[in-house]
Amino acid sequence: MIAGLILAAGESSRMGVDKALLTYRGRTFLETILQNLREAGIDRVVVVLGHHAEEIKQAVNLHGAQVVVNQDYQQGQTSSLQAGLRALKDADLEAVILCLVDYPAVSAEVVKRLLASFRKSGAPVIIPTCKNQRGHPVIIGRALFQELLDLSPAEGANSLIRRYRDVTQYVEVGESGILLDVDDPETYHRLGET
Repeated sequence: MIAGLILAAGESSRMGVDKALLTYRGRTFLETILQNLREAGIDRVVVVLGHHAEEIKQAVNLHGAQVVVNQDYQQGQTSSLQAGLRALKDADLEAVILCLVDYPAVSAEVVKRLLASFRKSGAPVIIPTCKNQRGHPVIIGRALFQELLDLSPAEGANSLIRRYRDVTQYVEVGESGILLDVDDPETYHRLGET
């Protein structure tokens, strides 16, 4: 089984409003990502919240997802990734598809292509690309889970993923949504044009 892991715990300080609550094509970012994971056939999804967790839980339809609140979200994204992985420790997992709430424009088709690539190659890391630029979401195989859990808060998952670049599978998806990190009002405005 491959589970979805959505990180939405940050303070969204550059945006000025919780990114999980921003809308894209009639749904919140969080609902959009959840819907696309489901359409791609992902049944188990963990959503990691932190900043304004209660407000987000009340405002967003998280039906069918397991919600984890990372009390240590101020330590950074690695702490949220670790909280999500711990919530999945009892699951019979082959991998997780790691989604960041900042990337709402990733289609279900992209997710399906990444899943197919993982099932075919078994590579420990699958990264989508568009015009040779790497994007999100990323599939991380079970073999890396313990190393992710062992990272210090200051170390990003990227530092670990770089160590596995020789065995990473890159999948050209031809969709620029994998590159669109909605981190500030200007990028959010550009998202509306996609």
